[in-house]
Amino acid sequence: MQVDDMDGLGWPATVPALLSAAERACLRADFAGIRPLLRRIEHDFGTPSDPNEATRYAVLRSVLAARVGNWTEVVRWCPDRGSLEGAETGVVHAVALAALRRLCETEGHSESGTTALVIVLWAYLLDEDDPGDFRALLTSRRGTAFADDHWDEARRRLAKRITDLLRALDTRAGRDALAAWETAWAAERLAPKSAGAGPDSLIPLECAARYLVGHGQGLALLEAYSARHPHPDTWSADSVDNPVCADALARALSQRGQDRAQTGEWGDALADFAAAARLGHPLGPGDQAAVRRAWKNVGRTWNGYGYSTIARIHGLELAYRLLPGDSALAAELTAELVRQGQKVFDSDTEQSRKRFARALSVSPGDKDARAGLDDHLRVALCRIFDGAQPDGKLRVHEVRDLLRRDPECAFARRWLGDHYAEKAVTAGVRGLTVQARSAARKMLHYDGHAGPSDEEFVDEKLVELLLGEAEHAADKGTRAGARRRVKLLNAAADIADRIRVDVGEEPTGQETLF
Repeated sequence: MQVDDMDGLGWPATVPALLSAAERACLRADFAGIRPLLRRIEHDFGTPSDPNEATRYAVLRSVLAARVGNWTEVVRWCPDRGSLEGAETGVVHAVALAALRRLCETEGHSESGTTALVIVLWAYLLDEDDPGDFRALLTSRRGTAFADDHWDEARRRLAKRITDLLRALDTRAGRDALAAWETAWAAERLAPKSAGAGPDSLIPLECAARYLVGHGQGLALLEAYSARHPHPDTWSADSVDNPVCADALARALSQRGQDRAQTGEWGDALADFAAAARLGHPLGPGDQAAVRRAWKNVGRTWNGYGYSTIARIHGLELAYRLLPGDSALAAELTAELVRQGQKVFDSDTEQSRKRFARALSVSPGDKDARAGLDDHLRVALCRIFDGAQPDGKLRVHEVRDLLRRDPECAFARRWLGDHYAEKAVTAGVRGLTVQARSAARKMLHYDGHAGPSDEEFVDEKLVELLLGEAEHAADKGTRAGARRRVKLLNAAADIADRIRVDVGEEPTGQETLF
């Protein structure tokens, strides 16, 4: 579509022609001449729909808004970096200069939207590939060409000035590396945001993290992320902000682990590798070599002083999770756990037992770890029969396994006999005859009864157990004890009557068990 001749010059007033005229006015700094041309576009054609024309129109609107200090409007109109190739480079330069001057002003004029404009526009103009031919624009303005070395030096100096400005603003505002405008400028990966947006909105967190770790600033990434999430031992692929950030953090942790291994910070290096693994980082050959070097030295000092068993076990555990198939590592961890278990055998029973149990889980066939646990069990059994409380609750299978390994352990045999006697009494009182007989047979076995036991003999022993328990209940002299005594005697009487019936005797009704 076209309208009347433009200004009577004899050529049609199309949208491209009006935009070109407005751009020429901008390059002449004739800003008063731009507005009528844009108004005519709006009146005659509406807002341009063609992407290239829309970009040119938007940049011109940004220039006019910048001239009157309406920076909210500037930010709203200015397109992102990917669209700028359709705009006149000189017009882009005009907006870029205005935004940079705005950013350099005093307090109150460093809005994130303006900063985004500076970063977008200058990153486009100073791009090494020079998509808008910025070099040609400056060459035409100065009248002479740039030598290559002079041009490269000029680009570097201007980029440094922008970097220094953004760094100063970051320092003043206390922004960390993940939120820093300097990071956004260096990454050159953002689009303009609305004026007044928070600093984190300049660049997505994952883009900042990826840039930092990819450009040798992994420590800055870890420092910033740790300040936001102060417990690195809880970082995992599911807990961090997103998978891209998890990958960047893992790479930074792996690199710091390598560096710490080089300086002999063995425990910290292993912690870094463990955190990287939780974030999904696979250990490469270099990482594995560093982990092996670390576990061989963690908790130790070159002169033998300052040896820390706790630090060594912790480091070996981290390494074992990272290298579960390393047999030498498993053997060293097992030996260290056993040594610690033996060291605190008397002073810290619970820790000692845990050390032996862990050693046995790492190396199931380790004799020293098994012996340590068996010794703890013997001590607990001895305490029971000495009238003292054991350190923990004993388990039947543990005592039974001990007796299998050590058939001469009288305490284990006695404890198992007492245990099954108690079970036989409990089942007998409840009328559970089958369970009571089974428990009584096991009691006889552990009490040393040789040969098979028929049902009548087992029942006789069960009656003896019930009567003996009834005597103990009577000795308590309490109402509860009396009630329990009656239950025990009734159960014994029922079993005794059954025995008589089994052997052909008729109950006379004259006999009683109490």
